[in-house]
Parts: sequence; C-alpha cells; structure tokens
Amino acid sequence: METQPKKQDRVKKEPLIRLVKRDALAKKKVVLIYAIAIVASLVLSALICALFSSKNPLSFFGALFEGAFGSPRRIWLLLQDTALLLGVAVALVPAFKMKFWNLGGNGQILVGGLAAISCMYYLGGKISDALLIPLMIVASILAGAVWGVLPAIFKAFFDTNESLFTLMLNYIATGLVSMFITIWVKSGSGILEPLKYGNFPGLFGSPYLLTILVFFILAALMYVYLRYTKHGYEISVVGDSPNTAKYIGIDVKRVIIRTMIISGALAGVVGLFLAGGIHHTISTASANNMGFTAIMATWLAAFNPLVMMGTCFFIIFISRGMVEVRADFGFTNDSIANIVIGLVYFCVIACSFFITYRVVFRKTGAKTLESDEKKGENAV
Repeated sequence: METQPKKQDRVKKEPLIRLVKRDALAKKKVVLIYAIAIVASLVLSALICALFSSKNPLSFFGALFEGAFGSPRRIWLLLQDTALLLGVAVALVPAFKMKFWNLGGNGQILVGGLAAISCMYYLGGKISDALLIPLMIVASILAGAVWGVLPAIFKAFFDTNESLFTLMLNYIATGLVSMFITIWVKSGSGILEPLKYGNFPGLFGSPYLLTILVFFILAALMYVYLRYTKHGYEISVVGDSPNTAKYIGIDVKRVIIRTMIISGALAGVVGLFLAGGIHHTISTASANNMGFTAIMATWLAAFNPLVMMGTCFFIIFISRGMVEVRADFGFTNDSIANIVIGLVYFCVIACSFFITYRVVFRKTGAKTLESDEKKGENAV
C-alpha cells in the first residue's frame, strides 16, 4: 500500500514591485496618454529654459512654434526634413519587423549619396542630366542594397550579430566618403563644392515638393507591403519565430536577404535625395545621424509606416523649434536644447512603456504559498 508523501511547503513573500503586461488599451486612451506626456514634457522644458534665462516660460512655446512654422520656408524645410527622416524609418521598418536590428542606416545613406555624387562628379557635363539622373538613381539604390545585404548574408549563413556588423559598416562608409573627398578636393580643404550637374528639378516650382511626395508615398506603399502582401506576412512570421517559419515552409535565409536588400536600397534613396536634390555635395556628416533618430521614430510608431509620419513630424518639429528657442533665450551652445529634446523623447518613450506594462506593488502581508507537490496529484 502506497503512503502519501510528506508535503514540504514553503512560504515566500511576493516581490515588492513587479511589472504586469496590460491588456490592449483603447486607441483613444493611448492617444490621450501620449498627448498628456507630450504636453507635460513641453511644460517642464519651458520651466527649465526659463530657469537658465531671463525669459518668461510662455516665450518658450512661442519660440518653439516660430522655429518650425515662422515662415513659408521654415514650413517647407520642416516638411522636407520630416520626409527624409520618414524615408530612413521606412527603410528600417521591414528589418525591425523581422527582428533584424539594422543599425546601419547612416552608412547605407552615405553610400547611396556617395554613389550619386560619383555619377555627378565623373559624368556631369559629359552626358545630359536626362541620362545622368536615372544613372544616379540606379547607382544609389544598388549601393544601398549592397550595404544592406552584406550583414544579411552573414546573418543568414553564419548567424553573426547583425547589430555589430551594421554598426561597423557605418564607419566604413564614413571612411569611404572621406577618402573620395580627399581624392576629389585637391586643395585639401576637405569640402566638396556643390556640383551643378545632375541636380533634381523642382516640382511645380518648389525645390522641396518632390522629396516630400516621394517619401510619403513610399511610407504608404511600405504599409501596404507589410500588411497585405505575402512578403510582408513572411517578414512577420520570421520575426515572431524563425522555427515556425521553417516549419511552415518559409525560406528564412531568403527572407532575411531579400528584406535587407529592400532596407538598404530605400536608405540609399535617402542618400540620393540628399546628394542630388538638396545638398548637391556630400560630407561625412551628410546623414546627420538620421539612421539612429529613425530607430526611435520607428519604435514609437510600433513599426506602423503610417503612424511613423506623425512620429517623424513630431521629432523634426521639436528639433527645428529648439533652434529658435536657443536663439531667443540666448543660449550660447546646444546643451540646454539637447537636454530639452532628450527630456521630451524620454517622456514619450516612458509613456510608451507604461502603456504596455503596469506596475503592481505588493500588498501588506501578502504571501505566496509554494508547494513542491502543487502541480502533482496527491498519492493514495
């Protein structure tokens, strides 16, 4: 006859603080929470700026909007910069949906711009712009695609760390740009003067409109691609579980390589517009760290290309507005402006965290009873 084993119960206190994932909140609540976080961060920023100057805190808001919307040209620049950042975010989002952490946006932008400038430098004046511009487009797309596919190949076949690989490629791209500028600029100044060939024509008389339309259209197309196509479905499955993707017959290696070709090519298009449509030259700072800023815009939008239009606009609005705040408040360097920008970003990101999770505190005297035999049946 079997005897019932002695239970070895032990009592353990619950954690003082723990995080619990929330149920999905209604969209209205999410929007309201974000709005409160943004307003609170701007109010706190206004107080900080007033503390370090003799200005009234209310002047902060006037300067902020003046810097972004103070003239028609400022509005066009706001929209253009938003479009460029959106272009980089669109380039990164398919890789991130696949959980391929592409940190090489800056490098992919630079090689795309370098390819376009090389065409302008070596072929400008020798062939017509009608032929030169298509060559620039092809060269930039191919350069960006190559810079994207290199880490994808090593990830797919050798399981290398894509974050380090793409990050290191940024430095190589910077070195390539620096090398070519040294070759082209005989004076040794390190500054390549704007080139007059291969410049993109204005659209309806505006030098900004083409850039704005192209990248907003690309964002809409990326939304359709990720949500409604077979490739988008495969990207989501590979991101959720590579093993599940293999089980249902998806070629994971092919998806990784294909997605990073698209990601790199789109980042190369951003470099193309910087070179051929805006600056008409290139430097090691041409990417302006958009590759890293776009990461935040992508995450804040929860990988939704349509929502990224709003997050990119907000980021550029704060950045351009703070230029005017710095001038109006008499700040001699970017330190206070950077603190304010960081504060706003922090509040928004923290808000995103608390939308996903809630903090639970232990009740006084609450205990958890654990037994070595809780999961088993009592022996008879």
